[in-house]
Amino acid sequence: MKPWNISIALLTLLMAIASPSIAEVPTRSKPILTQRDGEETRPIEPTTSSEETTEVEPPPKNEAETTEETEESAEETEESAEDAEKEAEKAARRERLEILAEGDRLYQAGDIAGAEALYQQVKPPFSGEGNAQGIASLPDATADPTQLSPKGGVYWREAQAGWEQKLETRIFVPLEFLVEEDPEFIPGHLLLAEAYTHYEQPEKAVEVLERATTFYPNNPELLRAKIEVLGNTEQWLEASIAARQFALLNPDHPDAEEFTRLADENFDKFRSHVRKQLAGNAIGNVLTGAFSVVLTGNPLGALSAVETLILLARGESAIGNSIANQAKENLELIEDEQVVNYIEDLGQKLAKLSGRDDFEYEFYVIKDKNLNAFALPGGKVFVNAGAILHTDSEAELAGLLTHELAHAVLSHGFQMVTHGNLLSNMFRHLPFGGTVANLLVLDYSRDMEVQADVLGTRLLTSAGYAADGLRNLMVELREQYGEGSSFLRFMSSHPLTQDRIDYLESLIENGGYNRFAYEGVERHQEIRQRVAELMKDELDEEELEDLDITLEQEEEAQEEGEESTESSQEEDNVESDGETENDSTTPREIPQD
Repeated sequence: MKPWNISIALLTLLMAIASPSIAEVPTRSKPILTQRDGEETRPIEPTTSSEETTEVEPPPKNEAETTEETEESAEETEESAEDAEKEAEKAARRERLEILAEGDRLYQAGDIAGAEALYQQVKPPFSGEGNAQGIASLPDATADPTQLSPKGGVYWREAQAGWEQKLETRIFVPLEFLVEEDPEFIPGHLLLAEAYTHYEQPEKAVEVLERATTFYPNNPELLRAKIEVLGNTEQWLEASIAARQFALLNPDHPDAEEFTRLADENFDKFRSHVRKQLAGNAIGNVLTGAFSVVLTGNPLGALSAVETLILLARGESAIGNSIANQAKENLELIEDEQVVNYIEDLGQKLAKLSGRDDFEYEFYVIKDKNLNAFALPGGKVFVNAGAILHTDSEAELAGLLTHELAHAVLSHGFQMVTHGNLLSNMFRHLPFGGTVANLLVLDYSRDMEVQADVLGTRLLTSAGYAADGLRNLMVELREQYGEGSSFLRFMSSHPLTQDRIDYLESLIENGGYNRFAYEGVERHQEIRQRVAELMKDELDEEELEDLDITLEQEEEAQEEGEESTESSQEEDNVESDGETENDSTTPREIPQD
């Protein structure tokens, strides 16, 4: 057989063997273009076999739908993150309170070192930022002229020469420069005040000494001069308060008894002056008041001026009793024995340390969910139930109470009465249904607030509580509720937010007050829960969630719901087991009786 014939035969055989495989390989036909009425159609792709599946893509979404879905997804993510953050904060707070409660147990058992270790674990050091450095930057007071700065030395010599020569221009100018250059030099303030008094400018003398005692509030020489100037200008009440403040804030000072005597003397002069006013002006006041009734229809208008003078003559306690009686008639008070006893016991414990036993201290709880409190002259203190709800520990509530007690003890409210800022408002609005709670958020001055902070902190630590009670309350509320919290609105006249916190921190540190003492968490949380139950109609779900409080009824409902769910699951399991038994080919054993 010829070679080429053999080749042809082999080729034919190979093609026959390979042809089935080649037939199975799918082939792609070329695009087909056709003409219809002059239009070119798109290429027609060949269809696949019935065994092959073709995925059908959904129609594309428009841009608005896509944006809306994206925004919804982002909101859900953000809400989920916020919820997680809130839960984490609540968990951290609960853990912190548990550690403080354990510290309280050790503290009461006498293990002070162990308690302090736990307190320090959850109470980090203060930041040290803000006003602390500014307050501490003033040098110690001195009366030594050799310690003056070079400029100060020149001003002092010039002023002394002017005083000897009775030349006003050589007295006031150098002295005013001196107290700015060297405010720690006490003789400079004293000579400037004496010069203003000598040249019949007593108001300026008061201003000089007010400023000096702000720098150095515990300097006896400055305070004596201030009391004398106030008395010379017939400001006996202010003089009495200034003297009493020193005695209360510095009970261990060797001059404390002297200043208590000065306080009593000036107050007696003030009451004598008021009695004279009452005797001389009563008829005119009644006539003026009667005319006011005709114009305004206010039946108390005819009595307010006279009654104010009578109350002033009787003293602080009389004023406090009068307003407190009207407050009790116009306010809804909580009368629950457990809550009332808690506030009364705490308040009386603090009041005993105040240094004034001429007051009959009383404490009331107003059925109001907002954080608020006010003190009336004579030691009558009203606390909103919200003050209990918004505090985490007894120390925090005690910090608020001592601050208010300090206002009463330092006669701040009584001082405001003499200026017509308290009784006039109450008498004007009370007959027409105004609430005393709103009228008695007193507009204390900044100096009064600082004084209340100082004495309040002293009372807090004297009672054995952690000295940072009020400071901690402000920090927590600011962090949780921000600037719009009810507490910060209540404190609207106080040095606010970080400035106030910085000041309190500086006061605690510079005064050497103990932050790591009794907190009183466990008992306070029980009373807090009790108040929430009493206030359940006033508190909505969101407020309860923010307060991290669950009412007992809700707990019972949750337990019932959980039991119902468990019962339902058991029934489902039984039914599921029954179906399994019916379908099973293997019979299950039936329990025998």
